[in-house]
Formats: sequence, C-alpha cells, structure tokens
Amino acid sequence: MIEVQHLSKHYGDKKAVDDISFTAEDGEILGFLGPNGAGKSTTMNILTGYISSTSGKALIDGTDILEDPIKAKSKIGYLPELPPLYMDMTVKEYLNFIYDLKKCKLPRTTHLKDICSLVKIDHVYKRLIKNLSKGYRQRVGLAQALVGNPNVLILDEPTVGLDPKQIIEIRTLIKKLGKNHTVILSSHILSEVQAVCDKIVVINEGRIVADDTEDNLSRKLSADHRLTVRIEGDQKKVLKMLEKADRIVKTDIGAKHGEDIWEYRIEAREGSDIRKELFIACAENGFYILEMKSSELTLEDIFLRLTMGGSIDGGEA
Repeated sequence: MIEVQHLSKHYGDKKAVDDISFTAEDGEILGFLGPNGAGKSTTMNILTGYISSTSGKALIDGTDILEDPIKAKSKIGYLPELPPLYMDMTVKEYLNFIYDLKKCKLPRTTHLKDICSLVKIDHVYKRLIKNLSKGYRQRVGLAQALVGNPNVLILDEPTVGLDPKQIIEIRTLIKKLGKNHTVILSSHILSEVQAVCDKIVVINEGRIVADDTEDNLSRKLSADHRLTVRIEGDQKKVLKMLEKADRIVKTDIGAKHGEDIWEYRIEAREGSDIRKELFIACAENGFYILEMKSSELTLEDIFLRLTMGGSIDGGEA
C-alpha cells in the first residue's frame, strides 16, 4: 500500500508539487498521469526516496520513506524510464549483482529463475545486455525491479520505445503483477493506462485534479447521460415515441443517413440509463436501431479537460 499525505516539494519559489494526497491500495494498479512539468516525475522520485519532500509524508506499507528509507526502499521495486542497466554484464551477472545489492534473502537460484520465467528472459540469461534489443532490455529492467519480491512496484513509462507486440506482452505482465503487488504506473500512452489500471490519478501544475476510476471520471465530467442513436423509421413517429419517454429530457435531430434513417441526439435525466427502455420502445413501434453510441468521455477527453484547467470531485482543486 502507498499513502501520500499532503506532499509538497518546492524549488525556491517554484512549487513542483503542491500539497497532494492519494492512496494506492494493496493489489491495485494506479495510473499516474500528467502533462510534462506537472510534477509527476518529482512525485515518483519522492516515493522512491531519490529526493526528499519539502513537507508531507510518503508511506510505503506504513513506513515513511524519509524516516526509515532503508526499510521503505526494501519494499519497492522501481523501473525508471531509462532502466539502470550495465551493458557489459550478462543478464545473469546483472541480476545476481542486483540480488546482492538488495541483500535479498530469498533462495538465489530459484528466485532469479522464477523472475526470468515471469518476464520471459530465460533464453537470453547468459547474453550480454548490450547485445539485447530494446524490448529485452526493458524486460531485464523489469526483472531487476522484481528482485526481492517487493510489495510495491513503481513503473515509469515501462513500454516506451517498444513495438506493438512487446507493448501488449508487457501490459499483460503488469496486469498479472497487479494481482499480488501494489503498482503505480506512469505513462503518456493513455490507451495503456486504460487497458491496465484500476484507478487513475491526474496531476496538473503540481496539484491533483482527479483521483477515481475511469468510469466515474467519465460520468462526473459528462454532465448528463447522452446517447447518439441512428434509427430507421418515420421521423415524426420516432420523435413522438421519444417525447413519450419519461426519462428523456431533450432530443435533437442530427444528420440523415438514408431513406427514413436519421441520427438522434438524446439527453436523459442525470444518472439515467435508457438504452434498454429505448430498445424496447423501438421494437414495439417497428423502428430499427442501426447504431447507438454513448457520449461519455474517453480517457483522452478526460485527460485533456482536466489538464486544461479543470478539476472534479475526488481531486484537489
């Protein structure tokens, strides 16, 4: 578990991080998002003990990273954006070096073998790191983070520079790791966060502007529930049917897509899900629904809205 309590970091008059608080629970994958210069890297550097905070606390499984850094760091596996690899070592030499550096107490041979199997680097175990592709170097970087079986994993841009196949493999691995670890994942690839993370924290200009699940953020930022529906049927009769629906508050006619095929933008009461009701009504009246889309925001929409001056409930304004 990771707890950040009123954390701040100042560089002179510049507030890189300004009184932020959030929590990552056990077995949770938290996506940490923010534009360049938002304070994301500073926060992650504080969490890993690389730099100190000006005020506030960062607790790793209840241990303050400043008060007892050795104990706190022993609980963390960290993969920075540029993995800290020694290119003239073999994978075997490097992981054994990390094992000694971390003073790991687990059975050496079995533990390193299990890690290599997990991240799929068994077949390059005796090769020089400098001769590996970027994808395999990234896997070796992830392997070093797993040495000692830490409770907490902090991953900074873990798939940067990888090809699509490698990205999918690393995402799958992170989801698997999230079942037994607390994971903080920082990424600029929003589809990656969307595919992997249970919860999202967005930081902007040093302050947290959102802390919630993607679905909840979408609902909060989409003021009302809206649908765009393409219906085949007489326009006047369709409109009459929609006017009779209790939970529909507004209907606008969009583009025409063929003979008696129109697009309707339907706004329901806040918090209402009228999809099933609409389907039944159209079926009873002999109309055909050819397409139905929710207008709730995508993660990209959420990110842009929040980092261009917005904040919502659940984050700190």
